[in-house]
Amino acid sequence: MRMVMLGAALFMMTSAAMTSSVMADDDDSKGAQKLAMQGRDDYWHCLAREYSRDSNQGLSEQDFGRSVAGACPSERQYYRVALLDYLTTQYPAIDADAHLATANRAVESAQKDIVTAFVKHRPPQK
Repeated sequence: MRMVMLGAALFMMTSAAMTSSVMADDDDSKGAQKLAMQGRDDYWHCLAREYSRDSNQGLSEQDFGRSVAGACPSERQYYRVALLDYLTTQYPAIDADAHLATANRAVESAQKDIVTAFVKHRPPQK
């Protein structure tokens, strides 16, 4: 009888530990997702400030693209690292280089989107 009780107690403690571990992993994933979204938003806000500078109005598409590529270095790096952390948390079996490539594509996509908006909303040349 004592063995059954001991076995049941051990089973319950192991189950609780596994549940706690799963909940911690879920918390880690949610925290990483929140940080990645915050990084994305911060980077986009910085790019929007770059977009709206008066000094950019006379730039060509290529010049504005170069300007955007060099703008917001700390926000860009924070976004890249936070997204990399989130992807690693969500998909631990996937190679880190693949996650890095995905994070880099996300940064490039944000830059491309802001350049596209700049070109579409630029007043026609006289």
